[in-house]
Amino acid sequence: LTLVDPDFGKQQLKLMLRERYMHPNGQIPAYEWNFGDVNPPVHAWSTIFTYRLEKGQKGEGDKEWLKSCFQKLLLNFTWWVNRKDRNGRNVFEGGFLGLDNIGVFDRSKPLPTGGSMEQSDGTSWMAMYTLNMLAIALELARHNPAYEDVASKFFEHFVHITAAMNHIGSDGQGLWDDEDGFYYDVLHLPDGSHQRFRIRSLVGLIPLFAVETLEPEVVDALPGFRRRLEWFLHNYENIADHIDEQRVAGGGIRRLLSVVNLRRLPRVLRYLLDENEFLAPHGIRSISRHHRDQPYRLRVNGNEYRVDYEPAESSSGLFGGNSNWRGPIWFPVNYLLIESLQKFDHFVGPEFQVEFPTGTGRRARLWDVAAELSRRLNRLFLRDERGRRAVHGDTEKFQTDPHWRELLLFYEYFHGDTGRGLGASHQTGWTALVAKMLQQSGE
Repeated sequence: LTLVDPDFGKQQLKLMLRERYMHPNGQIPAYEWNFGDVNPPVHAWSTIFTYRLEKGQKGEGDKEWLKSCFQKLLLNFTWWVNRKDRNGRNVFEGGFLGLDNIGVFDRSKPLPTGGSMEQSDGTSWMAMYTLNMLAIALELARHNPAYEDVASKFFEHFVHITAAMNHIGSDGQGLWDDEDGFYYDVLHLPDGSHQRFRIRSLVGLIPLFAVETLEPEVVDALPGFRRRLEWFLHNYENIADHIDEQRVAGGGIRRLLSVVNLRRLPRVLRYLLDENEFLAPHGIRSISRHHRDQPYRLRVNGNEYRVDYEPAESSSGLFGGNSNWRGPIWFPVNYLLIESLQKFDHFVGPEFQVEFPTGTGRRARLWDVAAELSRRLNRLFLRDERGRRAVHGDTEKFQTDPHWRELLLFYEYFHGDTGRGLGASHQTGWTALVAKMLQQSGE
């Protein structure tokens, strides 16, 4: 909406952070049938995105609006830290987090195994949250040095979350699996043992969302932040595993803050860009097609739980069986994946290339990979060489009838193999992101 009307976009964000909407403890309601559930904390991302978009359009951002949002976001961030980090080790839970039936169990209910689950997606959303808050604080600190302290806080918190994801966990069991080169949820059982859910899904790709570059000109302009940053870099153990550095002309240092460092990145992208795994003709699937022939199975108390690749409607009874994250393409996470690849490319440049698609021998820089993913999503709605739109599937009235063929619906999700529109047909809250994709492709 901000593309069309920046003021309206800002009003909508501020509304969700107002005292009439946000709980006094900082929790933001999830949805109309259960205010107390938890959705991914994307409000800070949307805030800095909206600010930068308006700044690009007008040459100046609305700093008073940004400060107002930041104050409320601090309350929500604190709620997350106090309520969803069960053991105080920077590894987060959160329940289903909008991914409905993507896991073995309903993650919003007590586990049939007992114990607790450390979530790769929940922890990654919080890592992303810290970087979004860091970006806002650094922008405000350019005009008010009082924000430098809180910027330092978010930088350090990000490093702690990244360390926990990749190494520590609550008992030495991180969420990164070095054998597979992928991130998984970890189940902790009452007897003290643990088990990784080796399901290749978006749960293991969401760590890619937590990425930001610290440019030397930004850091050098903030002496207080720079002093604390350098102290932390010199005194924190294994810091090199969490921050990649790059020297630039003039002696400055660019720093990449990312859950997935540059040594792990090619291993995760190997799955993301494999057409037998996540890469589909019209975007990125929510679960790897690998599980079509090799479903994940788990037996608990005489019951078998399984996760298959299901490119269309769900066969699972979780959440009433009316939502499916076990194969279809969903727009919001695809959009964030594309943005993340662009951010990685901003740091590594054209020299960093990956095999794309995996197994073909062809190589491409990450910017070109992101552009191709955008084009694949755009092709859901654009006519192909036969004049047909993937979104309409085999519904001939929408494909060929002159009175209907121009009427496009913003479906909830899309078939993982064909791109046919599925689920609710009015999901403009996220599928309308195709407007931003088309704008970027045009530019």
